[in-house]
Amino acid sequence: MTSLKTLIAPAFYPVHQDVKAGLHTHYWLGGGRGSCKSSTVSLEIPLSVMRDGSAGKMTHALCLRRYGNTLRDSVYEQIQWALSALGVSHLWRGSVSPMRFTYLPTGQTILFRGVDDAAKLKSIKVGRGYVGYIWVEEVDEFEGPEKLRSILQSVMRGGEKFTCFYSYNPPRSARSWVNRYVRLPREDTLVHHSDYRSVPPEWLGEAFLAEAEHLKAVRPEAYRHEYLGEVTGTGGEVFMNITLRPVDDQEIARFDQLRRGIDWGYAADPFAYNVMQLDKTRRRLIIFREIHALRLSNRAAAEQIRPEAGSARIVCDSAEPKSIAEMKDYGLRVTGAKKGPDSVEYGVKWLQDLEEIVIDPGRCPETAREFCGYELDRDTDGRFKAGFPDHDNHHIDAVRYACEEDMRRPSVSVLR
Repeated sequence: MTSLKTLIAPAFYPVHQDVKAGLHTHYWLGGGRGSCKSSTVSLEIPLSVMRDGSAGKMTHALCLRRYGNTLRDSVYEQIQWALSALGVSHLWRGSVSPMRFTYLPTGQTILFRGVDDAAKLKSIKVGRGYVGYIWVEEVDEFEGPEKLRSILQSVMRGGEKFTCFYSYNPPRSARSWVNRYVRLPREDTLVHHSDYRSVPPEWLGEAFLAEAEHLKAVRPEAYRHEYLGEVTGTGGEVFMNITLRPVDDQEIARFDQLRRGIDWGYAADPFAYNVMQLDKTRRRLIIFREIHALRLSNRAAAEQIRPEAGSARIVCDSAEPKSIAEMKDYGLRVTGAKKGPDSVEYGVKWLQDLEEIVIDPGRCPETAREFCGYELDRDTDGRFKAGFPDHDNHHIDAVRYACEEDMRRPSVSVLR
């Protein structure tokens, strides 16, 4: 078998060792053109299957694309290349109807499916063993995390150990579900980013490198997105001062300038509650607690909030005086936010002007999602609309309410 050192780009050596050791279940491999992420996965799949086969484990692999008509010219061809590059083609038999590769010594298979109809994945059967390896190529083509989760629930069954690869070019917009998803920490997940600069130049060829350098010179932002795989944005992002990082209990214990806010919701919109620390000296807001729930009654919300907040002041949307009165009856010290004709714009601009908004994505996943994905809307011609969007901003509103007294402006009511 050909040495892997001659096939895997140096940037992926740590990933290969991690996969071989079985340290993670999910591997999100993002990068620009020519980064070798897809070729790396195509090597890992047959290597892992053959390794398991030698150990007496009957595992199979499944390669997925959003649309079935893209399989043959992408993942199928890529696996075929990997088998040839590894020098093991003679050990595998390929077919296109059905589309699969079969490992002749054991009967293990590498299957290929499009997800045009995700329900069909439930019908995937293997004679013995289970599908232990899953590759989702161009995962950004899928509709969202719910679709991906449904697919995995259909496939990841009947086995003890699973390894899932997700390869993709990061979308330009921070609002994209993929870009938001990979920023949420999970212990069973490794996120890796690569670009063509870590690949031996002779692998890419002079023409590829010349095209990259030309785009870098004439359209540097397009170069950063297409070749470096950077999330360059659409130009409509509202908050450019977001930092996602863990906020541990020791740091929270030192906080002494806490702010709390509530945005009401029940059926269509969620109830949103946030707790944060405002460091006025450094102009830094640290958001470390949230409640996000649909159909959460005021009584149930109060029961969750009371042990943490005690008698601390909580600022709420004043549009629901009945809810404010109920919360007071349940023992919370709540007050309605002030009103003003331009309060939303003023509050969002105040948040924009902070040096940093730190959000713990583990403790506050929905808050992180909203702030990172908050972008200006576009009109039918694709131009950005004036004013900030009034949708998918429940925690942003809760944060605005919480900081109302810190937004100082003479003779103007700050919040609506």
